[in-house]
Amino acid sequence: MEPHRQPEPTSYFRGIAGLLVAVGVVAILLIALPAYRWFFLISVAIGIVVAAILYFWHKLKPVKEVDVHNKRPLGL
Repeated sequence: MEPHRQPEPTSYFRGIAGLLVAVGVVAILLIALPAYRWFFLISVAIGIVVAAILYFWHKLKPVKEVDVHNKRPLGL
């Protein structure tokens, strides 16, 4: 008896095409709706701050091999 398999979701935009569509949608929203400009600016600023904090945290406190408990979670 074969287990019930879920159909895989299909995507119409993959790879570079998906990236271009996403950039296009963001550009259209930023041009057409001025309120999105502030939201986008604040979101990018928060993302940069979080990325900088994580970067410096891992630079100053790198993960040691002894800190990693399950080195082969899939058993491969």
